[in-house]
Amino acid sequence: MLARLSIRDIVLIERLDIEFSRGLAVLTGETGAGKSILLDAFALALGGRGDAGLVRHGAEQGQVTAMFDVPKGHPAARILAENGLDDTGEMILRRVQLADGRTRAFINDQAISVQTLKAVGAVLVEIHGQHDERALVDASTHRQLLDAFAGHEKDVAALEALWDIRRTAGSALDEHRAGMERAAREADYLRHASQELKTLAPKDGEETELANRRTTMMQGEKVATDLREAQEAIGGSHSPVSALSAAVRRLERRAANAPALIEPAVKAIDIAINALEEADQHLHAALAATDFDPAELERIEERLFALRAASRKYSTPVDLLAALAAQYANDVALIDAGADQLKKLEAAAAEADKRYAAAAAKLSAVRSKAAEKLNKAVNAELAPLKLERAKFMTQVESNAAAPGPQGIDRVEFWVQTNPGTKPGPMMKVASGGELSRFLLALKVVLADRGSAPTLVFDEIDTGVGGAVADAIGSRLARLAGKVQVMAVTHAPQVAARASQHLLISKDALDKGKRVATRVNALAADHRREEIARMLAGAEITAEARAAAERLLRAAS
Repeated sequence: MLARLSIRDIVLIERLDIEFSRGLAVLTGETGAGKSILLDAFALALGGRGDAGLVRHGAEQGQVTAMFDVPKGHPAARILAENGLDDTGEMILRRVQLADGRTRAFINDQAISVQTLKAVGAVLVEIHGQHDERALVDASTHRQLLDAFAGHEKDVAALEALWDIRRTAGSALDEHRAGMERAAREADYLRHASQELKTLAPKDGEETELANRRTTMMQGEKVATDLREAQEAIGGSHSPVSALSAAVRRLERRAANAPALIEPAVKAIDIAINALEEADQHLHAALAATDFDPAELERIEERLFALRAASRKYSTPVDLLAALAAQYANDVALIDAGADQLKKLEAAAAEADKRYAAAAAKLSAVRSKAAEKLNKAVNAELAPLKLERAKFMTQVESNAAAPGPQGIDRVEFWVQTNPGTKPGPMMKVASGGELSRFLLALKVVLADRGSAPTLVFDEIDTGVGGAVADAIGSRLARLAGKVQVMAVTHAPQVAARASQHLLISKDALDKGKRVATRVNALAADHRREEIARMLAGAEITAEARAAAERLLRAAS
């Protein structure tokens, strides 16, 4: 799944591109060649903690890019979608480490937070061994791993749905009960206030409407006198219309004698008469508009006074009195009819709790059986890994009083390293070498269930050799049939099992003034030579080459 790891300007590395194949890839080399630096750089690309010390001396920044082919529906693709990022099928994780300690993170060349990068990296790669990113020792993941081993995913999803129903029903019940308690404490006040506001019957926007009407009426009273005087002058007893009309008639009788002189004057006087009549009509309309019933003005003022008094009494704007009246009416109704609704909500909550509890108990029972099967399978892997006296156990503690979306169980992987010793959590009890082998046994049993698609084992064979190293190599190869596996190793038995062998070396540059780490993929002959070196040490003998050849033939 991991296509390539590209590193620029990291300690001891100027430029490095590593192509990875499917199956088991091993990285070997002398102590101090730079294997730890490679893993530090890889962890940085996956969202690990940044460190200015990773930047190569003299460079302003370093960067690491890891490219993956991610299938549709993979959890990493879902994380991208949740964060509004594009999913092109190829996922490119890039981390820039600045020399001043700051870092920048990118996925598919889109800037993201380190938290998002870490979330994506966690579902793509697990690093086990001397690094801290060891997902299996995180107890919070153990229940999920047990469910994945047993194929309980659908049961867990169904239980999560029942949990949501239970939570919704409980919230509705709590909200209704709190409302009833609040209403009961204020019952007398609520009934009085509800009745008072019901009688007042305020309406949305009523205050503005009444105030505008009152303003219009009061302003009309002031202009009415002027309007009447103007109307009297234009259309009353002193109106010039009659005199103008008589003058027009006289002129029209003389029009035949001097038409050129009379007709323009007659037309102008007609226009004036029409204008005066139109003005008279407008004045009549304006006077009608200013006419009002004084009793109506009194009623408007009384209504405004009542609304504003209620506003002050209930400390609520007039425009919100209608909403307050509805709220009080609902609270009173809650008191009167709430008991029946409470019974219905209690029954619904009890039914939801019952269904959840039954499903949680059932899942807990099958988890306990699955735990026994997991224990048996893992313990069967321990003896060849030189843990024949150790014991793996899956602790399933059920507590119905502490339910959750995934049930009532707390699952944790425990180990007992020797008979008679006290068992305890795997992370606390097992030593570094033991822990790595416990993790390998677990991973072999879990295979591709509950696992990231790429696994990295950092010197999991430390402190073992011979048959145990061969058993580790065999299990890594088996595991690589399901997921992509990379292993940093000093064991020739492990290296012989690889489908891809990468040699890490340190070269002197600038006449020995500086050094750089190199990674080379080994062909068959060079691979045999490297395994012989791992067997013999500094001086490679014919016997070592023969032994290396036997290891490679046995592993093929």
